[in-house]
Amino acid sequence: MPKEAIVVFTGKQFERILKERGTSAWRLNPSRACRCEFVVCTRNAHAKWSKGPEAHHTAFLVGRISDVVPCPPTPENDEAPNNRFLIQFSEFARVDIPDYWEGDRNPIVYRSLADFAIDPSTLKWEAMPEPTPTVESVKEPMQNHRDATRPLTMAEAKKGLAMTFNVPPEAIEITIRG
Repeated sequence: MPKEAIVVFTGKQFERILKERGTSAWRLNPSRACRCEFVVCTRNAHAKWSKGPEAHHTAFLVGRISDVVPCPPTPENDEAPNNRFLIQFSEFARVDIPDYWEGDRNPIVYRSLADFAIDPSTLKWEAMPEPTPTVESVKEPMQNHRDATRPLTMAEAKKGLAMTFNVPPEAIEITIRG
Protein backbone atom coordinates (compact mmCIF):
# COMPACT_ATOMS: atom_id res chain seq x y z
CA MET A 1 0.00 0.00 0.00
CA PRO A 2 1.50 3.40 -0.97
CA LYS A 3 2.31 5.78 1.86
CA GLU A 4 -0.29 8.49 2.44
CA ALA A 5 -0.13 12.21 3.06
CA ILE A 6 -2.79 14.43 4.63
CA VAL A 7 -4.10 17.64 3.09
CA VAL A 8 -5.98 19.99 5.43
CA PHE A 9 -8.10 23.04 4.64
CA THR A 10 -7.40 25.56 7.41
CA GLY A 11 -8.05 29.18 8.31
CA LYS A 12 -5.19 29.29 10.82
CA GLN A 13 -2.22 31.44 9.95
CA PHE A 14 1.34 30.17 9.55
CA GLU A 15 2.58 31.72 12.83
CA ARG A 16 -0.18 30.10 14.87
CA ILE A 17 0.52 26.70 13.35
CA LEU A 18 4.19 27.05 14.36
CA LYS A 19 3.21 28.23 17.85
CA GLU A 20 0.91 25.21 18.27
CA ARG A 21 3.72 23.01 16.86
CA GLY A 22 1.39 21.62 14.20
CA THR A 23 -2.05 21.90 12.68
CA SER A 24 -4.88 21.34 15.13
CA ALA A 25 -8.49 20.60 15.94
CA TRP A 26 -9.00 17.95 13.26
CA ARG A 27 -11.51 15.11 13.49
CA LEU A 28 -9.57 12.20 12.11
CA ASN A 29 -8.51 8.64 12.66
CA PRO A 30 -5.28 9.09 14.67
CA SER A 31 -3.88 5.65 13.82
CA ARG A 32 -4.33 6.31 10.10
CA ALA A 33 -2.93 9.84 10.41
CA CYS A 34 0.16 8.52 12.24
CA ARG A 35 0.95 6.33 9.23
CA CYS A 36 1.22 9.46 7.05
CA GLU A 37 4.59 11.14 6.60
CA PHE A 38 3.48 14.63 5.53
CA VAL A 39 0.63 17.10 5.95
CA VAL A 40 -0.08 19.95 3.53
CA CYS A 41 -1.86 23.01 4.94
CA THR A 42 -4.08 24.79 2.42
CA ARG A 43 -5.80 28.14 2.98
CA ASN A 44 -9.48 28.41 3.76
CA ALA A 45 -9.76 32.16 3.28
CA HIS A 46 -13.56 32.15 3.44
CA ALA A 47 -13.94 31.10 7.07
CA LYS A 48 -15.07 34.00 9.28
CA TRP A 49 -12.12 33.38 11.62
CA SER A 50 -9.56 32.86 8.84
CA LYS A 51 -6.20 34.59 9.16
CA GLY A 52 -3.29 34.61 6.75
CA PRO A 53 -2.40 36.32 3.49
CA GLU A 54 -2.60 33.31 1.19
CA ALA A 55 -5.25 33.07 -1.51
CA HIS A 56 -8.16 30.67 -1.01
CA HIS A 57 -7.21 27.02 -1.81
CA THR A 58 -3.44 27.78 -1.83
CA ALA A 59 -1.03 25.28 -0.25
CA PHE A 60 1.24 27.32 2.04
CA LEU A 61 2.93 24.87 4.41
CA VAL A 62 4.13 21.27 4.38
CA GLY A 63 4.87 19.59 7.69
CA ARG A 64 6.73 16.34 8.34
CA ILE A 65 4.45 14.54 10.80
CA SER A 66 6.06 13.57 14.10
CA ASP A 67 2.94 12.62 16.07
CA VAL A 68 -0.84 12.89 16.27
CA VAL A 69 -2.14 13.76 19.76
CA PRO A 70 -5.44 14.85 21.33
CA CYS A 71 -5.91 18.63 21.14
CA PRO A 72 -5.01 20.48 24.31
CA PRO A 73 -7.31 23.23 25.58
CA THR A 74 -6.79 26.63 23.93
CA PRO A 75 -7.46 30.21 25.09
CA GLU A 76 -10.56 30.23 22.86
CA ASN A 77 -11.78 26.88 24.19
CA ASP A 78 -10.68 26.00 27.73
CA GLU A 79 -11.76 22.40 27.31
CA ALA A 80 -10.08 20.01 24.92
CA PRO A 81 -12.42 19.47 21.94
CA ASN A 82 -13.75 15.93 21.89
CA ASN A 83 -12.34 13.71 19.19
CA ARG A 84 -10.11 16.46 17.78
CA PHE A 85 -6.41 16.03 17.19
CA LEU A 86 -3.22 18.02 16.72
CA ILE A 87 -0.96 16.83 13.89
CA GLN A 88 2.50 17.69 15.22
CA PHE A 89 5.47 18.49 12.96
CA SER A 90 9.16 17.73 13.42
CA GLU A 91 10.00 20.12 10.58
CA PHE A 92 8.22 22.26 8.03
CA ALA A 93 8.67 23.85 4.62
CA ARG A 94 6.94 26.89 3.18
CA VAL A 95 5.29 26.44 -0.19
CA ASP A 96 3.10 28.58 -2.43
CA ILE A 97 0.96 26.40 -4.67
CA PRO A 98 -2.27 28.06 -5.90
CA ASP A 99 -5.42 25.95 -6.25
CA TYR A 100 -3.95 22.96 -4.39
CA TRP A 101 -7.17 22.31 -2.45
CA GLU A 102 -9.60 20.52 -4.75
CA GLY A 103 -12.79 21.54 -2.97
CA ASP A 104 -13.44 18.33 -1.07
CA ARG A 105 -16.43 18.44 1.28
CA ASN A 106 -14.39 17.24 4.28
CA PRO A 107 -11.61 19.65 5.42
CA ILE A 108 -9.13 16.78 5.72
CA VAL A 109 -8.19 14.47 2.85
CA TYR A 110 -5.80 11.54 2.67
CA ARG A 111 -3.81 11.21 -0.53
CA SER A 112 -1.33 8.67 -1.76
CA LEU A 113 2.19 10.06 -1.60
CA ALA A 114 2.40 9.31 -5.33
CA ASP A 115 -0.49 11.78 -5.86
CA PHE A 116 1.01 14.31 -3.46
CA ALA A 117 2.13 16.57 -6.37
CA ILE A 118 4.93 17.93 -4.18
CA ASP A 119 8.40 16.42 -4.17
CA PRO A 120 9.50 16.54 -0.50
CA SER A 121 13.16 16.10 -1.49
CA THR A 122 13.10 19.50 -3.23
CA LEU A 123 11.69 21.46 -0.28
CA LYS A 124 13.74 23.68 2.04
CA TRP A 125 13.03 22.02 5.39
CA GLU A 126 13.29 23.95 8.66
CA ALA A 127 13.26 22.50 12.17
CA MET A 128 10.28 23.44 14.30
CA PRO A 129 11.17 26.34 16.59
CA GLU A 130 11.51 25.68 20.29
CA PRO A 131 8.25 26.41 22.16
CA THR A 132 8.13 29.88 23.63
CA PRO A 133 7.32 30.01 27.34
CA THR A 134 3.88 31.30 28.23
CA VAL A 135 3.23 33.84 30.97
CA GLU A 136 1.93 31.03 33.19
CA SER A 137 5.08 28.95 32.75
CA VAL A 138 7.47 31.75 33.75
CA LYS A 139 5.58 33.05 36.81
CA GLU A 140 7.43 32.91 40.11
CA PRO A 141 6.48 29.92 42.25
CA MET A 142 3.87 30.82 44.83
CA GLN A 143 5.39 31.64 48.20
CA ASN A 144 2.45 30.39 50.19
CA HIS A 145 0.82 27.30 48.69
CA ARG A 146 -1.83 27.35 51.42
CA ASP A 147 -3.30 30.50 49.83
CA ALA A 148 -3.52 28.77 46.42
CA THR A 149 -5.19 25.60 47.69
CA ARG A 150 -8.95 25.46 47.44
CA PRO A 151 -11.59 22.75 47.17
CA LEU A 152 -12.08 21.43 43.65
CA THR A 153 -14.98 19.72 41.95
CA MET A 154 -14.23 16.44 40.18
CA ALA A 155 -14.72 18.20 36.83
CA GLU A 156 -12.17 20.90 37.78
CA ALA A 157 -9.66 18.30 38.97
CA LYS A 158 -10.05 16.24 35.78
CA LYS A 159 -9.76 19.34 33.63
CA GLY A 160 -6.55 20.44 35.38
CA LEU A 161 -5.00 16.97 35.20
CA ALA A 162 -5.99 16.66 31.54
CA MET A 163 -4.16 19.91 30.79
CA THR A 164 -1.11 18.73 32.74
CA PHE A 165 -0.89 15.39 30.94
CA ASN A 166 -2.17 16.59 27.53
CA VAL A 167 -5.07 14.13 27.41
CA PRO A 168 -8.83 14.65 27.20
CA PRO A 169 -10.63 14.96 30.57
CA GLU A 170 -12.51 11.72 29.81
CA ALA A 171 -9.16 9.88 30.04
CA ILE A 172 -8.72 10.91 33.69
CA GLU A 173 -9.98 8.54 36.39
CA ILE A 174 -9.87 9.65 40.02
CA THR A 175 -10.10 7.25 42.94
CA ILE A 176 -10.76 8.58 46.43
CA ARG A 177 -10.00 6.34 49.40
CA GLY A 178 -11.18 7.55 52.76
